[in-house]
Amino acid sequence: MSSPQRTRPRPPSELRGHGLLLRAWDPRSDDDAEAWLRGLTDPEFRRWNTPLRPVGDLDGARRSLRTRAALAEEGAVVSFHIADAADGTPLGHIGIDDIRPVMAVGRIGYWVLPEARGRGVATRAVLLAADWALTEGALHRLELGHAVGHEVSCRVANRCGFLPEGTLRDAMFAPGRHDAFRDTHLHARLATDPSPPDPSPPDPSPPGP
Repeated sequence: MSSPQRTRPRPPSELRGHGLLLRAWDPRSDDDAEAWLRGLTDPEFRRWNTPLRPVGDLDGARRSLRTRAALAEEGAVVSFHIADAADGTPLGHIGIDDIRPVMAVGRIGYWVLPEARGRGVATRAVLLAADWALTEGALHRLELGHAVGHEVSCRVANRCGFLPEGTLRDAMFAPGRHDAFRDTHLHARLATDPSPPDPSPPDPSPPGP
């Protein structure tokens, strides 16, 4: 039996909805590099994420953005800058990584800049990106993993229709380390799952991604 042939998703130049604009990051833009740097050096981001190659300055941010742009050209990732649709204010990042076209699966991840938290940005961005990925993006399964204890991300996943599937043992790096690990909660949404409701106004819970 021959293996199925599927193409990698090719993202549009932009996505609009839920008051947000998702567009490609521009490695040539000083504003984009500065927002990328702030996001990846934010203490709350570092609390829950340990990048394999940390970014510590603007030159590193530009290199990181160029790497993601090259991977996006290859179809290995989809990477969106999140902005306010009304005025273009940068709000954060959302991406789909680990895209495996044969199985039509990918993994969604995001972060929100500190000043934009508590406004439902992550929920709205995940809904927008997931709706695209599971339709025009031709993915069947979209996974969302977060460190055990990250209750804000757990709420975002549940609001966006990502059902909890269990705990992956030692599936993430421990904070600030590449020689220790921590458990991850895995959620997933299928193209055949019911669509979640439109996002409601942000709740008064503590600010988070």
